[in-house]
Amino acid sequence: MAETDCVEKTSLADAVKRLEAAVGHLETAVQRRMDADRSLNSLQDDLQRLGEDRSQLAASLDESEARASRLEEANKDVSRRLVSAMETIRSVLDAHGG
Repeated sequence: MAETDCVEKTSLADAVKRLEAAVGHLETAVQRRMDADRSLNSLQDDLQRLGEDRSQLAASLDESEARASRLEEANKDVSRRLVSAMETIRSVLDAHGG
């Protein structure tokens, strides 16, 4: 009977070691999964921030394009006025022998 007890204790000890090893592997796998989930969440947060930045940049670009268009129109208007003023000055000078 003593021999049977010794074999059972050895088998039990081996089973406990295997169980501890399996639990260790499981804990490692769980930790890797948690790290991957955190990484995924971080990437999703980054993606959301990039989307918000893109929206802000698009709005800023639209405003800049509208301003550039207004400035171009103002430039054309000033150019027309300068040409008109120069023609007026030229005609006044011609009329007065200038």
